[in-house]
Amino acid sequence: MSQGPRSGLAAVSSALLAMSRHLEVRDVLKTIVASARELLDAEYAALGVPDDHGGFAQFVVDGVSDAQWKAIGPLPRQHGILAAMLHQATPERLADVRKDPRFEGWPSAHPDLIDFLGLPIRDGDEVIGALFLANKRCPKPDGGCGFTEEDEDLLSILAQHAAIALTNARLYERSRELTIAEERSRLAHELHDAVSQKLFSLRLTAQAAAALVDRDPSRAKGELQQVAALAAEAADELRAAVVELRPAGLDEDGLVATLRTQVHVLDRAHSARVTFSGRGARALPAAQEEAMLRVAQEALHNALRHSGAERVDVTLDRHGGGAVLRVTDDGSGFDPQAVRRAGRHLGLVSMRDRASGVGGRLAVESVPGKGTTIEMEVPGG
Repeated sequence: MSQGPRSGLAAVSSALLAMSRHLEVRDVLKTIVASARELLDAEYAALGVPDDHGGFAQFVVDGVSDAQWKAIGPLPRQHGILAAMLHQATPERLADVRKDPRFEGWPSAHPDLIDFLGLPIRDGDEVIGALFLANKRCPKPDGGCGFTEEDEDLLSILAQHAAIALTNARLYERSRELTIAEERSRLAHELHDAVSQKLFSLRLTAQAAAALVDRDPSRAKGELQQVAALAAEAADELRAAVVELRPAGLDEDGLVATLRTQVHVLDRAHSARVTFSGRGARALPAAQEEAMLRVAQEALHNALRHSGAERVDVTLDRHGGGAVLRVTDDGSGFDPQAVRRAGRHLGLVSMRDRASGVGGRLAVESVPGKGTTIEMEVPGG
């Protein structure tokens, strides 16, 4: 008899560890559902996050194929037993969900559910989701529920930790949005500086042309041609700013495309030559791509603002199942040990934290007068 509780505890521990590994809300939801279904040995599991309009902002299922899910149709509304869990915040354990007076049916392609166990996921007094399971895989006594009181207790523990994991994931995504907004603001400022310089040159050239019109029309014509060229360059910069400072592209475009775009912007905004090369890099887990992007941005900021570099090269290469990022500059370099002793970090601490936080490593090579290389490696998923 002692083997059962230890086995149950190990299963709960595994489920909680699985939830803690993810930072993206969607990944956390999928892990919660899969963990609950495995933990309680159910045929189906689902988790719904309600919106403010009687529906669900997100709805994740496990045990249903993509083809089945597509055939089922639109997401369910907040009605029947789902509404009871969300609005009354009470657990529901039923022997046959179809016989409950609140049952309102389901689409024809929906799998047939019988025994049912559902709990609200609460953050304090707020219900932030509903987690439910159906069709426990076990012999069912006549008229009895396949899910037991012990199952309800286990799911309750899981739901409490699911609330923490989901809240943390939301905070992480909000923090990332703020970081992206800050980065967009910084890039906008750099582009503004670049365009302002061209406009300043344009004004001086136009003034020179005006002074030459009467006494040297030929030179004035040349100056006016230069004015036209500078105006065209400024217009190109402004058009590029509109396109490239659109909302964050990491989720939609991936790490390679996002890095290439940002490097292109920085190459135009600075006198240093900034290049990017991505060789065979494949998609990584979202948290690793986020960390690599932030490390690249920090390293680029240091190289362009502090090193006096004339050239900065960014490469992203495939390495086994993961990737290696390198940011190399030919700037003034520094002594990493001296920087650490002086309490100046140049962002190295945060870069190392980002790398280790996603299971990666960070290496810094720098010598005074010989440039710097920042290298980050992640294992992939």
